[in-house]
Formats: sequence, C-alpha cells, structure tokens
Amino acid sequence: MRLLGQLASDAQLTSDAHPGLSAAQSRTAARFCLEEMAERHPGRSVELRVPYAGAVQVIEGPKHRRGTPPNVVEMDSSTWLALCSGSLRWDEAVERGRVSASGIRADLSEYFPLFSPQILQRWRNRG
Repeated sequence: MRLLGQLASDAQLTSDAHPGLSAAQSRTAARFCLEEMAERHPGRSVELRVPYAGAVQVIEGPKHRRGTPPNVVEMDSSTWLALCSGSLRWDEAVERGRVSASGIRADLSEYFPLFSPQILQRWRNRG
C-alpha cells in the first residue's frame, strides 16, 4: 500500500496529522492495516478500535459474545499507522497516553511493527 509507504517515509507518523494526505486517505491506510492485523493474528479475544476507520477482533483466546469485550485497545489513526510502520513503539504510545488498553490480553507490543522496513520501502518505490 503506497499510502503507508509514503507515511513511513515522511517520519511524521507520531504527529496528529499526516502531511499531504486527506482524511479519507488516512482512513483507508488505517483500514488496510486493521485488515492486515486481523488476517495475521486471527481470533476474538481482543477488540482493536481505530475510531472513524474501523474495528476488528484479533488474537487467539477466550471469545466474548455480548456487550463490551474484556480486552479492548483503542487509538487514533495516526498512532495506529505509526505503530504499524514502526515509527512509534508500543511502550512509547502507551506512555504518552495515545493508546487506551484494558484487559489482560491488551498488550499488543509483540505484534508491532506490522510491516518491515523492506516492505515499506518497496511500497514507496512503487509510486
């Protein structure tokens, strides 16, 4: 996904805005990353929410059936994209208050970055 490669090259992913991207493009990149996370780490024990972009259930473990799930992770799209590209580490995001995580399975640090620098470079070069 060229948009994610472009974002990673801008080194601006830790800011609240993505220079040169519209809100729609940012949401598209965030949705792509949510789908990729769900594909790579299937399950229903953690609900991962990125407001205005989407939500997915991921990670193997106990399922929830009704109401609010016991393990919820929520963040804005700029934080989500920064984590996926490796521009921001999980512990930094949590420390800065950019991630809301509750439940015993809500530490997703082992799943980031979602994309390697080589993949991001390849996407950048496709443009």
